[in-house]
This record gives sequence, C-alpha cells and structure tokens, in this order.
Amino acid sequence: MELRDIEIFLTLAEELHFGRTAQRLHVTPSRVSHVIKKQERRIGTALFERTSRTVRLTPAGDRLYQSLRPAYQQMTDAIEEAAAAARDVTGTLTLGTIGIQGWMIDHVISDFRNRYPTVRLQHRDINPVDPLTPLRAGEVDVAHVWLPVREPDLTVGRITHTSPIVVAMVATHPYAGRESIGLEDFGDLTFVSHDSPIPASMEQTFQPFRTPSGRLVARGPLVTSWDDQLKAVMSGDAVVAAAAEAARYYSRPGLVYVPVRDAPACQWAFAWRTADQNPLIRTFASAAEAAASAATTGAAGEQAG
Repeated sequence: MELRDIEIFLTLAEELHFGRTAQRLHVTPSRVSHVIKKQERRIGTALFERTSRTVRLTPAGDRLYQSLRPAYQQMTDAIEEAAAAARDVTGTLTLGTIGIQGWMIDHVISDFRNRYPTVRLQHRDINPVDPLTPLRAGEVDVAHVWLPVREPDLTVGRITHTSPIVVAMVATHPYAGRESIGLEDFGDLTFVSHDSPIPASMEQTFQPFRTPSGRLVARGPLVTSWDDQLKAVMSGDAVVAAAAEAARYYSRPGLVYVPVRDAPACQWAFAWRTADQNPLIRTFASAAEAAASAATTGAAGEQAG
C-alpha cells in the first residue's frame, strides 16, 4: 500500500465523508473511492459501510485504522525530520570524476543536490593516469574511480555501475578490423606506460601485465594524461584500453575501438579518505547508496515487468 493511499484511507476514516476527504487532500471524490475499493480488494473485506447518507468504518476497517494511524504518524515524522536535517546541512563538497564517467553518475549527483540544496557541490575532473593523488592530496573530498581500490587509507562505497572494456587503436592497426579481441591477444599489442603512482591492481583492470597463458603484455610510451594516451594511439605507437563509454564520447577520424570479449566488466565506485572527518563525505556516501539502491530496485522492477 502506497503512502498516499494510506493517507486517503486514514483521512476518510476520520472524515467519514468522501467529499470532505477529497477536499482535504486536494483530490477528486472518485479518486478516494477508487483507492478504497483497491484496498478492500487487496485485503479481501469491506473497510467502510456506505449508504446514501452515511459512511462508517467496519470492524475490519476500524482495526486497520487503529494499526495504521500511529505507524503513519511515525513515517511522516521521520520524513519531516530527515527533511529538516537536510535543510541544516551546509558547506562545500568537492567531487572528482574521470571524464565521461561524470555523466554516468548524473542521477546520483542530481539526487544529492535535491536532497541537500544548501550544500555547494564542486565538480572537477580527475586524470585517469593518476586517479588517486588528488584524493590523497585533499584536492577532492570524494573521487569516483574504477575498482579495485585496495588502499588501506581509502574507503570505497557501493558500486555505481559497470563498463565493458574496449581497446582504442589507430584504424591502420592490424587488429582494427576485428569485431572483437581476447585477453590473449594483448600479448601481441603494446600498451602505454603510466608515469604515475597508480596501483598495479587498478592498472591491470584495463591493462593486465600478462595474458591468461602467461605471456608478457608490452608497455610502450609514457603518458601523463588521457590526451597523451590518444596521441600515442593515433601515432600508432601504442594502444589503450578504456571503458566502453569512451567509444561514444571520444570518437574521431582514424580511431577505432575494439571490444574485448572476455575481459571482466570494469566496476566504478566512490572512494574517500578514511580519516577525513568532513561530515559531508558521509552524507554524500549515504545519498549515493540510496540512489544506487533505488536504481537497482527500478531495474529489477523493469525486468520483472
């Protein structure tokens, strides 16, 4: 039973008049009648006795009213308390995201801003070649990064989404015409080298150091940014593995993105410094958790439908 339907039932139980109930709740009398009939079908018994002159609660309706009224009041009080707390949350939170992944979590950001309109949310880009340094340096409070992040000084939140892996290569590359490649093919390719302290566990999400059979995966030119990576690709000196969203947002003449058919999907999540006492970090993490739960529930509902 939805909260609005409960409200209609409780109001009718108090007013005992369809017209006054509709007027009080700013709905039509037919809406009130429809909701009550739906509730009675669901419960399997009449909740109200109706005549041309009177409306009265049945014994079942009275029991339901006595049970629902305090529970409904608790729910509305909790909602109002949460809303009041949200109005009191102020300050500035800096969120770091990597390129197009910032758009992939737009629903999380929008939900947070709606919940906490008095919080100033600053958004800055993170270099994918060096994703953790801005977080550790305090330049961002929360970073949206790919997993795994197994750093003892960082806390990782719930996974927001996953991305298939593709390999970007120049159109003249021998593998550019393939529909897909496998991880074993990485042994025939040369990837870029990261000139940064990126953890090996994170690097090998996109660029493993060995193929499944144990062959070494070659590293080529050093890069310091995403733009450097694309330049290395276009020159034919190396290839770059990336999230599949790159194919939609970073298309250009002479650049080809080839899917990696057997690569595990890349997982994305928010991370923050465990020791950071900024209360807005936990507030954002809770909001992100709620948004992720809502998205998961919605997706499950669509599949069931």
